[in-house]
Amino acid sequence: MEERDLKLQQRRQKRRRNELIVKCIISLLTLIVIILAVVLIKEVAIPELTKKDKPQRQVNEKLLQGADSQEGQQGSVSADTSGGAQAATGTEEELIAYADRLASQYDYDGAITYLQSAEGYTSSQTLQNAVAGYENMRSTCTAYPLDQITHVFFHTMVKDTAKAFDGDSKEAGYNQVMTTMSEFTGIMEAMYEKGYVMVSLHDMCTVNSDGTVSRGEIRLPPGKTPFVLSQDDVSYYHYMDGDGFAQKLIVDENGDVKNTYVEDDGSISVGDYDMVPWIDTFVKEHPDFSYHGHKGIIALTGYEGVLGYRTDEVYRTKEAGRVTEYQQKFFDEHPDFDEAAWQNEVDEAKKVAAAMREEGWEFASHTWGHISPLNKGIDGVKQDTERWLNNVETVVGDTDVIIFAFGADIGDWQPYTSDNEYFTYLKEKGFNIFCNVDSSKNWVQFGDTYMRQGRRNLDGYRMYYNPDMLSDLFDVSAVWDNARPTPVPEM
Repeated sequence: MEERDLKLQQRRQKRRRNELIVKCIISLLTLIVIILAVVLIKEVAIPELTKKDKPQRQVNEKLLQGADSQEGQQGSVSADTSGGAQAATGTEEELIAYADRLASQYDYDGAITYLQSAEGYTSSQTLQNAVAGYENMRSTCTAYPLDQITHVFFHTMVKDTAKAFDGDSKEAGYNQVMTTMSEFTGIMEAMYEKGYVMVSLHDMCTVNSDGTVSRGEIRLPPGKTPFVLSQDDVSYYHYMDGDGFAQKLIVDENGDVKNTYVEDDGSISVGDYDMVPWIDTFVKEHPDFSYHGHKGIIALTGYEGVLGYRTDEVYRTKEAGRVTEYQQKFFDEHPDFDEAAWQNEVDEAKKVAAAMREEGWEFASHTWGHISPLNKGIDGVKQDTERWLNNVETVVGDTDVIIFAFGADIGDWQPYTSDNEYFTYLKEKGFNIFCNVDSSKNWVQFGDTYMRQGRRNLDGYRMYYNPDMLSDLFDVSAVWDNARPTPVPEM
């Protein structure tokens, strides 16, 4: 009897041991699954996070670029600690790296707010020390005098000088008003070394809900000088084909805006062949060249489309009397270009424009037909403006900036008044900022309902005939492209 009880007890102990072993195996397998899941999450999520440079998973992608909060035009987006946005998340290293990026573009308030919204901020001495550092940097900043801000502009850049300066009838115009990529690179690098920082026209002023315009404020540390950058006619007109200019702007497989260029053998190259992609690349390497992520403003006409795409309505309607010689040649070379092809051009241009806005670029009217307003007359301006609004703004988005073609204006240097019918009309159409061309270092005028600024042309004509007028920006002799024919033809 005792022997039977002993065997029974032994069997029970053996069963308990087996059950314990099974439980241990299950626990071990569960632990392995958890470890593998964590590794997988890190492999998938963290590289994607690093690629987008975003330590906060839910953060708005526009934050790094200092994107504009009012219809893509004014102010910079920052982390919201009022309950509208989720708290910043990530490791301390990730959070500080992100905040450092904001601070490197002088958005100290954004960097401070971002870290203070982080989970665990109140218990993290590291994050608090970082905020103290940003506060110290912010305390060194002063408001820059708005009337001393210079505005420089370019036309489409020459990529291949041998094709642009080949002695044909178009060479003189290219030589006068264009800048080569070599020169542009030298100019921007020189200005960066001198402490210049790109700002937006909307940093200089604030448009209020009642239509009045107030002075803005640009705060920078010692040694930094704000400037506005713009470029005219980024439409890649038909007449430029084969003359050494880029073909169009595209969004590449990485989501970056680049140029295409048609090589001699007909193949298409992709690269930084004009201002927009070059600046994008430069700012990635030198974020302190950009104030709150802002870059330049692109002034567009519309009669041959925008950004290299044939988006104007005439390519859809082929209306008799409106098709130019160059457009007719385009149709002859593309007999299958129908309404569906036109719609595809519009769709692609919209993608590029949206990607540019995400990167801190803005757009302006350069008038639809590249007109001089006073020469065209008020009725002509009205017709031209409606065409711009219907054919360009619908593609690139809203703007309240007009950069006059030919360096023209709608009045003399005296302030605009309500008696000026051109100003009254354009104001009614939503334009608040007006730019002309002026050779002085800076010319800024504030009215009750507008801001006005003169621009400086950095082209062959100005560099050849007035290099001393550009000495505050760069040394012409250091950037001059010797492939440019001299003397540069006079205007």
